[in-house]
Amino acid sequence: MSEMIISYAGGKKVNADYRGFTIETDQSVRNGGDGSAPEPFSLFLASIGTCAGIYVYSFCRERNLPTEGIRIIQSHHRRDDGSGIGKISIDIEVPEDFPEKYRDTLAKVANLCAVKKHILNPPVFEVATKVAGNG
Repeated sequence: MSEMIISYAGGKKVNADYRGFTIETDQSVRNGGDGSAPEPFSLFLASIGTCAGIYVYSFCRERNLPTEGIRIIQSHHRRDDGSGIGKISIDIEVPEDFPEKYRDTLAKVANLCAVKKHILNPPVFEVATKVAGNG
């Protein structure tokens, strides 16, 4: 089991301590926060694109392909009823001189993203309240 410690940091700030890093979050000014850090949902969305990105960039580096000029553009499309995001599109932009034989493969390796796989096969969530120090 791996643990992440979530703590209140004042105002609308909530931080996560995990593997030696503190991941700071806040709410936007519009939502009553200071806007000093990304909102948790923004980090969730960013985790999808950055996960795809590490697969794309790793693929290129393993084959000595140039990574300069590669960009991943992630778009979020709302559901028709407005109840959240219904579609996430990821476009991998490559420079004109990027080898054509690898272009389709980049989309395939981006699809290997572990974040995406967890969304498609979600974990079970258990939420409970317990008294500190009582196991």
